Amino acid sequence: MRARFSATMSDLLDTDERTALVLADIGPLDLAAGAPAADRVVNVGIREQAMIGVAAGLSLAGLRPFVHTYAPFLVERPFEQIKLDLSHQDLGAVLVSIGASYDAAAEGRTHQCPGDIALLGTLPGWRLHTPGHPDEVEALARAAATSGDRQYIRLSTQANRTAFPTDGRIHLVRGGSGVLVLAIGPLLDAALEATAGEGHAVAYTATPVPLDRDGLRELSAGFDRVVILEPFLEGTTAAAVGAALGGSGIRIQHVGVGIGEQRRYGTPADHARLHGLDAPGIRRRLDLPS
Repeated sequence: MRARFSATMSDLLDTDERTALVLADIGPLDLAAGAPAADRVVNVGIREQAMIGVAAGLSLAGLRPFVHTYAPFLVERPFEQIKLDLSHQDLGAVLVSIGASYDAAAEGRTHQCPGDIALLGTLPGWRLHTPGHPDEVEALARAAATSGDRQYIRLSTQANRTAFPTDGRIHLVRGGSGVLVLAIGPLLDAALEATAGEGHAVAYTATPVPLDRDGLRELSAGFDRVVILEPFLEGTTAAAVGAALGGSGIRIQHVGVGIGEQRRYGTPADHARLHGLDAPGIRRRLDLPS
């Protein structure tokens, strides 16, 4: 996903004079060198609060800024600037993170950010994307470049085998009955593996905020239980899902990254297992036979 974003960003900088890129001492720094886009690529160094302020200034100047670094340094550290410089001033920008919840597990807790979607979800007017395939990354980035709103694109090292439309809708991937599993972003393949042979339906979206409430309500008709698989902090989509299905009598379950500290380094696969977000863990948490 990160390589596809870099290639897409390079093309946008070359072909769209409105596009700009703000970095916090992180790749793709090579985009800062070379005409004609060099003056629209700014590396602020490890000054994450200033990074958001620079993006706001570029937006005020009529440019379309993309802002890119690791998720905790893009969302958590400069959150006040995101709230005031972008949201309060009603300025457009596209934040693009890497690291997801625990992709950089070997770097420790400083580089883990399962709460980014929940945190940005407290601000008005944001569209938050968790693509599950490199093709979705490119489609989202190109669409965001033509818009003027505030968007967040969360890149991950985990990816699904198949790309889906990035239209914000919930798409049915496999029909079934009894349980409807909504997999968000890169958890789709694990969801399909975990529920194989069980007769359960599986759906997918790359845009958890704003959630396609109408689509969820329509798809869930006739089901007794809906399970939301979240590649970020568990329960992040609870309010939106509850609003969509309230009064339906459907049992709702959220399966995501736990709030407890996993005080280990390890690999992303280790952390997925510890949080019960690999296929065996999802089967276990859905009370399916092992």
